[in-house]
Amino acid sequence: MTKILVVEDELPILTGIRDNLEMEGYEVATAIDGEKALEMVSKFKPDLIVLDIMLPKVDGFEICRRLREGKSNAAVVIVSAKKEETDKVYGLDVGADDYITKPFSVMEFLARVKAVLRRRGHAPPLLKYAFGDIALDFENFEATKKGKKLPLTPREFKIMRLFVENRGRVITRNEVLNKVWGYEVFPTTRTVDNHIVKLRKHIEDDPAKPCWITSVRSVGYKFNG
Repeated sequence: MTKILVVEDELPILTGIRDNLEMEGYEVATAIDGEKALEMVSKFKPDLIVLDIMLPKVDGFEICRRLREGKSNAAVVIVSAKKEETDKVYGLDVGADDYITKPFSVMEFLARVKAVLRRRGHAPPLLKYAFGDIALDFENFEATKKGKKLPLTPREFKIMRLFVENRGRVITRNEVLNKVWGYEVFPTTRTVDNHIVKLRKHIEDDPAKPCWITSVRSVGYKFNG
């Protein structure tokens, strides 16, 4: 799954960007100041960073410069209220891949994010997937089994997307926690197990003998779609 870090200190803008990116199928982490952003780059290892310029502690230009001097190869899309041509040129000079001025339309923003990711060789997000008699539509949060709707929650869709994108590979409980719940929330691994039990009731013909989501003792789970 393509990972995007959103760095923005205005919470309404941060929330809007995050929600729209998640709806498009990206894995999203957030930071509200420059120091946290640099910490998250090392921890989260994003493929792309949506970066405001006027940030507390470390500004966006300095973050971009440090990224290019360091080991991160993440793409950078600057989103800023600074509209002067000199700011745009400077942002691109210090290593940004694109520069978008506020206010902006969601459609244009998402299109430019996708364009930058394509140039960097990242595949578009997975929108639909089918296995057995199950069909998943991640774009519209719809799931069916034998044509009948399944009442999956948004969290269960996130888990299924993670499984589908890593099909055939063992995924640890901690990996599920980090990628579905995020680094800022601290549920237990038992929470993952409880969600898997519910998912199996929806998708397995015999939840007691699962064939799609199988357990790997003391490690985690594997999706066999």
